[in-house]
Amino acid sequence: MDNHSSYCFLLEEAQHRDEDTWGWHLLEAIEQGLAPNYIIADAGKGIRAAHRAIWENKVCQGDLWHILDQATTLVRSLAKKAQGATTQREKLQAQMEKTNLGIISGSLLNKLTKAIKNEQKWLNLASDVKILVYWLRMDILCLAGASWSERMELMDFVIDELKIRETKAHKGMKALRVALSNQKDDLLAFSNLIDQKLSEIALRFKIPLSWVREVCLLRKKPLSTNQDWQKWNELHKKMSHKFWEINQAVEFALNSTPRASSLVENLNSRLRNYFPLRKHLGSDYLELLQFFLNHRTFMESRKPERVGKSPAELMTGEKHPHWLEMLGFEMFQRA
Repeated sequence: MDNHSSYCFLLEEAQHRDEDTWGWHLLEAIEQGLAPNYIIADAGKGIRAAHRAIWENKVCQGDLWHILDQATTLVRSLAKKAQGATTQREKLQAQMEKTNLGIISGSLLNKLTKAIKNEQKWLNLASDVKILVYWLRMDILCLAGASWSERMELMDFVIDELKIRETKAHKGMKALRVALSNQKDDLLAFSNLIDQKLSEIALRFKIPLSWVREVCLLRKKPLSTNQDWQKWNELHKKMSHKFWEINQAVEFALNSTPRASSLVENLNSRLRNYFPLRKHLGSDYLELLQFFLNHRTFMESRKPERVGKSPAELMTGEKHPHWLEMLGFEMFQRA
């Protein structure tokens, strides 16, 4: 899919997801005009091997949606573990309160002591991992952030901290740590692109790169505190009349740098409900479905320029008839 227009280039049923399968379908799409500026994919070995074989000189960025979803799932799982440990401790305490103090058994007291330690362990673990995942989302994988080298150092720090806290009682922590370690170069590839764009802005306006980076960091969150506005005013004073143009250039640079294949995941989740209902039609109906998706106009959108246009129109910049007319049907005209 194309990030700007939502145009779907490939919608096929396949028995395998290996390099040959992906390569064959991608080459077919290239013959039809597929020439991406950016390539973003998940960590699947088949699709990445095909990309390396076909587009040797283009970096295949890592999709952030999957890794952040994995991290969020881990945080929820640890929170449930901590809640379960708290519930167990509360049950034992309630049991002790009902028991005559003079005849409290040593085994019950021992169980409560272990439950308190277990609860504290899971509470600390859940809290630590929640903070690490927050840093991952807001400081490392965020759009407006530090340079690529700084993000790599922060990523290594998060990986090391996760490794310290790994436990056999929860395999999800090791799974996340291994995923981050194996994919960090791909996940942070978008940061390299942002660095290049910010350097170009600095050269164009003949100002230090550090100033452009400061403008970039201003876009990390809404201006809501006096400190934020003071920083805004300081930069405005330093750059004078250039500030607004630089600010717009930075905004465009950030907005034109995609980081995730969320479009594909969203489409897949919507289409998945159709597949069991249309099995009797075979896989040919996917071509019709793809045609419909690419030529149906958007009824509404958060981006006004997309309303009333189809993905095909957004992709080509040219109007086309109603999708039913393109299939050879005559539209009903009200008298």
